[in-house]
Amino acid sequence: MTTLWGIHMGAHHGMRPVEEGFVAIGWPDMGDLSKLAATREAFKARFADMHPHDKPGAVPVKAGVLYRFMCEMQVGDVVVFPSKPDRRVNIGRITGDYQFDPESLETGQRDLECAHMRTVAWEIHRPRADFSQSALHEIGSALTLFQVNNNAEEFLAALAGEDFSPEQVDEDTAGSVSEQIDESTEDFVLKRLKRGMTAERFEHFVAALLECMGYRARVTQLSGDGGVDVIAHRDELGLEPPIIKVQVKQTQDTVGRPVVQQLFGAVEGDEKGLFVTLGGYSAEARSFERTKPNLRLLDGGELVELVFRHYEKLSPKWKSLVPLQRRFLPGALSAEIADGSL
Repeated sequence: MTTLWGIHMGAHHGMRPVEEGFVAIGWPDMGDLSKLAATREAFKARFADMHPHDKPGAVPVKAGVLYRFMCEMQVGDVVVFPSKPDRRVNIGRITGDYQFDPESLETGQRDLECAHMRTVAWEIHRPRADFSQSALHEIGSALTLFQVNNNAEEFLAALAGEDFSPEQVDEDTAGSVSEQIDESTEDFVLKRLKRGMTAERFEHFVAALLECMGYRARVTQLSGDGGVDVIAHRDELGLEPPIIKVQVKQTQDTVGRPVVQQLFGAVEGDEKGLFVTLGGYSAEARSFERTKPNLRLLDGGELVELVFRHYEKLSPKWKSLVPLQRRFLPGALSAEIADGSL
């Protein structure tokens, strides 16, 4: 079975890898990888020694890239390299064993940073548009070196000069690609709201979001208030109904009925209660909500939707904590376009 590798190389390499027939990865300070024991643990230990300031979680990932390049990539394997300068997908076969170029370590120049190299015989150079969106998405991995699995047949067909009908794949996967991007963005926002600010600042963020929705909101630190963190209202003085009492929980755990009831105990007369969390609610909490028309439970997914909807109104301070950019995404093709009738 043919092994397919995807690789990303720095923009400073330009078109050299294609013109000179090689693939390369950085980290020249690791030295000659062939001198290390051929185990992941040895590579991790060496990487940790050379990069003591890297986050612990990044060490096994980066060391794993070096290990795969040295120990798992073999002569005869197929490699796929998307080159950014010409927006082409280059496909070839590994023709040489691992090589170490100590000159890259001695000079320290980025344009010579090809310390770890393998020679490649490039056979195919095709425009990105020739491939399905699913295939392009897979080789757009954030990793430097990775195995191509889901769309291997498409790349092998291209290498063999066979037809592979990317149009049909695009029709089937355009919607799912958009879903994956949506899910990744939602995950990013939730992580920033959880890890990018303190619990107190998260309360202020919720207040700022309510103001973007047309309310006046203030954070309260009252004791014995049933867990009320924010008070929101429409009028300037906060004397006219409806008054909304908000409890904010910066947790991704499931919130149960007792905590929700505590907030509702602080809601009086024609006031409203709003519970905001990054996680979800238990079935009992949702059941309690359905019996109380003046109570609203907002979960993490719904909170993210509100962030998307009102993001442009947020102040630069909040945007810097949750940085987002507007992009066009592929959508599912209509039936008329898919069958060619339009």
